[in-house]
Amino acid sequence: MPPNFVLERLPQDRDELYEVVKMLWGVVIPRHKVCIEHCAPFDAFADAYFGVPGSIAIWKASRGLAGKSFSLAILGLTKAVLLGTEINLLGGSLSQSQNIHDIMRLAWDFENAPTYMIKDNNVTLIRLYNKAQIRPLTASQKTVRGPHPPFLLLDEIDEMDLAVLNAALGQPLPQKNYLGDIIQPYTVMSSTWQNPVGTMTDVLARADERGWPVYEWCFKDTANPIDGWLSPQTVERKRTEISAEMWRVEYELGEPSIGSRAFDVDAVEQMFQLPMTPLKQTVQKDYEEYTFEEPVTDYEYVAGADWGKEQDYTVISVFNASVKPYRLVYFCKMNRRPYPVMIDKLNTAVAKYQASAAHDATGLGNVVNDYVDMRVRKFLMVGQPRHNMLSEYIAAVERGDLIAPQIKSAYVAHKYCQVGDIYSNKEEFHLPDEVCSFALSYYMMQRKIPIVTMEGVPKNGILRKVDQLFDPPKEQEGVVRVVSEEPNGFTLTV
Repeated sequence: MPPNFVLERLPQDRDELYEVVKMLWGVVIPRHKVCIEHCAPFDAFADAYFGVPGSIAIWKASRGLAGKSFSLAILGLTKAVLLGTEINLLGGSLSQSQNIHDIMRLAWDFENAPTYMIKDNNVTLIRLYNKAQIRPLTASQKTVRGPHPPFLLLDEIDEMDLAVLNAALGQPLPQKNYLGDIIQPYTVMSSTWQNPVGTMTDVLARADERGWPVYEWCFKDTANPIDGWLSPQTVERKRTEISAEMWRVEYELGEPSIGSRAFDVDAVEQMFQLPMTPLKQTVQKDYEEYTFEEPVTDYEYVAGADWGKEQDYTVISVFNASVKPYRLVYFCKMNRRPYPVMIDKLNTAVAKYQASAAHDATGLGNVVNDYVDMRVRKFLMVGQPRHNMLSEYIAAVERGDLIAPQIKSAYVAHKYCQVGDIYSNKEEFHLPDEVCSFALSYYMMQRKIPIVTMEGVPKNGILRKVDQLFDPPKEQEGVVRVVSEEPNGFTLTV
């Protein structure tokens, strides 16, 4: 490095990292925020540098005015120079990948940039003498399945094909750097959220379910008066150039096209309001089972089952249908189990709660139908009956007719379920398994079949002896009725 800049050790905390970034690249990444619900951009930057928490982070920020791509580029350069790590760059298109790469190449022009470390610096690769390498990748299945660096930067994922993103997430693997330290895998997925049924929607749903951190900031945070770099004039000029709806969604981080949600978000929050306090629970890989209430003799219960084995999940739900709002008392979600095991799980729940039930008999469900409890009715999830059943269920949720504990997977499935998931047959849509199971349970709530036993009535109208004892007919005062005519019988005078 230049004589006036000597780095004796790597930065150990956020303050030191902030100063190193400023001296290396002449960059000030805002450490202050304006919006209460947001974070400062440097918070996201620092956590990604130090690799905490976990191994994946989502950056959700305004288009153009938040500096997402610039921050990603400086982050990649900083990790490459200081840690000697390999880095892959992937955008929604090759031009977006190249955009980050170009920002990196320009950053070397700063007077303190350690240009002596550069071994190669061209449009397809930056290679440093500490063995760090930075590669921009094309957004294709073939390209993203190849290299396995520890650090992956994904930009504008909402414009990226979901299959490409899923393949790319398999890239990061641990790697030993020039210091002999093991660099642990870390991925940053950055984007503006603009498509209600796009890749960002899917990723945010996963983040909700898996606990991935989501860092949000908007143009107000990068224009903060303390260390912001964005001018008010730039903000106002951009506001006049685009539509009000685009400004709401892409710059103020409003939810895109809220009408495409199948369920009202507030209704979903209201539904999943009970505390997560199961009496029994079993949570394993690809398996979760919760018992919230044991059966009560006088209550009626209903159950619903949606079948899946490989990619989809089997979900079984049991509701107490004797009180309103109808309350979830049992939930089981699993896959990669043999069908006999999953069928037995439904049959056991139905027997335990003496529940009337329905299951999805479409496809393989029709085969399953031969092995389920006789109290389980089959429902074909096709055509108008499917449409009507799901519409009834959505209306019930929005009326507040159902209530459930805060099961994360079920909550996320309802929150991010799209209208297309409910009504479309296109490949990009899929009815969430939890929604299907709950809807089948609600279907049975509306069509409860009372549990009955066969009753025999003699042709002569005379009650059997057991009926005479336990359910004697009402008789008028003073009438003598013979209860038993056996040798040791007795008479009863009323």
